[in-house]
Amino acid sequence: MSQKLKKTIRIFLIIFTGVAIAAIWKIASNHFYTNRDYQDIIKSGEINIITTYNSPNYYIENDSIIGFQHDLIHHIFKDKNLKLNITVVSNINEEIDDFRRGKYDLIAGNIIGSKEIKEELALTFPIITNKQVLVQRNDSTNIQSQLDLAKKTLYVIKNSPAIYRIKNLSNEIADTIYIEEIDKYGQEALPTLVSYKDIDYAVCDEIIAQNASDSLQNIDINLAIGFTQFYSWAVNYDSPELLDSLNIWIKGFRKTDEYKKIYGRYYR
Repeated sequence: MSQKLKKTIRIFLIIFTGVAIAAIWKIASNHFYTNRDYQDIIKSGEINIITTYNSPNYYIENDSIIGFQHDLIHHIFKDKNLKLNITVVSNINEEIDDFRRGKYDLIAGNIIGSKEIKEELALTFPIITNKQVLVQRNDSTNIQSQLDLAKKTLYVIKNSPAIYRIKNLSNEIADTIYIEEIDKYGQEALPTLVSYKDIDYAVCDEIIAQNASDSLQNIDINLAIGFTQFYSWAVNYDSPELLDSLNIWIKGFRKTDEYKKIYGRYYR
């Protein structure tokens, strides 16, 4: 056997072994997770939460972590004697598979209560109302009506719930609306991409668009894509006791002056 062939075989074996180990580790890792209900969480003394990094929900300002979701999480759980393990990501939709496997107990984010989402996740009592808006520039590309979206390309973050609404809107206007999904950024980046002419049209939450418009003077966010919707937190369907507990806590907290202060601090 030639030295070249021996070297090729060794490289193949190294690559094969590496791939095999990675595959085994991934399979084994999945078994480390299990969907937990409230009593399991209480026994462990900690809860695993995932949320999204963006303004105004969860972000860093002057070396401090602040935001609507940040404050809401800490006020909801402040008397529960639980350690809060908070994982912050740019796009929660990319973490849904891990969430289903039990890596996280709670999604603390603005989850739209659409039919499709409700089939996958158990949603809590609404924490806020919001809607999807078109982000565009105040220039020659500006449009004034949903009918003008025909043949336009709208950018959304990957697996965004807005996709369902855009498809329905396409049916309503009886014309094609093209959808492009962005997987490198979260919602907060979309208004900036529009402002700097990387893209012409994007769809995101009105609250995020409003915050962006304070600094991006050339964007227009006045055209609504859908009606006002309820936004909630989410748990797995295997966690009914946790869902019931959260609903009680959220309903009670939304009636307090503290909730109004938190809402007023971050939202118009």
